[in-house]
Amino acid sequence: MVIKIYAKNAYESTEAAVNFGEILRRLYFIRMNVERNKTNIGDEPEAIVERLLTRYPEMTDCIEEIDRAYDVLVQCFQNGGRLLVAGNGGSAADSEHISGELMKSFRFRRGIDPKTRFSLKELFGAEGERLGTQLEGALPVIPLVSFTSVLTAYSNDTNPAAAFAQVLYGCGRPEDVFLAITTSGNSENIYKALMIARAKEISTICLTGRDGGPCGRIADVTIHVPEDETYLIQELHLPVYHALCAMLEAHFFRQQNGRITDVLPSRRDRVRV
Repeated sequence: MVIKIYAKNAYESTEAAVNFGEILRRLYFIRMNVERNKTNIGDEPEAIVERLLTRYPEMTDCIEEIDRAYDVLVQCFQNGGRLLVAGNGGSAADSEHISGELMKSFRFRRGIDPKTRFSLKELFGAEGERLGTQLEGALPVIPLVSFTSVLTAYSNDTNPAAAFAQVLYGCGRPEDVFLAITTSGNSENIYKALMIARAKEISTICLTGRDGGPCGRIADVTIHVPEDETYLIQELHLPVYHALCAMLEAHFFRQQNGRITDVLPSRRDRVRV
């Protein structure tokens, strides 16, 4: 099918192209949602776990602990808690990555709560209403690795191995959950953070390798991915926390205001106009 755009001048031509781009974008979302509703693949937490097993059958022995971690996190967010995350090296990057998936839209379009949207409109008129449509629903995540000044100052002045414990002591609350990411399970700074979490009655989850070390033994829930070498463990950590993020998003945001939310296309397929 060929659609021609007729315009009297360059301005009208540009305007028509923009409007046509918006039409294409909306048609794309409609088609995606029709197909998604036909297959219903990946929309519910159970289906997300099944897809994880299909792609990574070696993770079968981890499913029970992944389900436990999911339940702990659901309860945390329902009770107004936050997810605190820490790790070293690549696991520090994973900590930031997790916050990026939960603090904004991941797989589904997330609207903000109606009360906040109404307040924005009442306080700031059209500008507030526009902001309300741009903001996305979020689950609160605090990557402890982002406290650069605190971590470096404390490490320089006191004990580097207790730096994460210091940050967790400062901002952790009993309703929070601490997710410790350590491939070996032997990281001293992660272990000390788990110690203070237990002392403050903060629930803990450890994402680690086959052995798990002392960190795996002290955590409330430990997900042992079946690998021993650091980079191979990291390669399995990614699908685990992606699955958890997708499950949490499905639980809290899949259906909003009585309707099914839109499924986001991949970033490369999103039409920008």
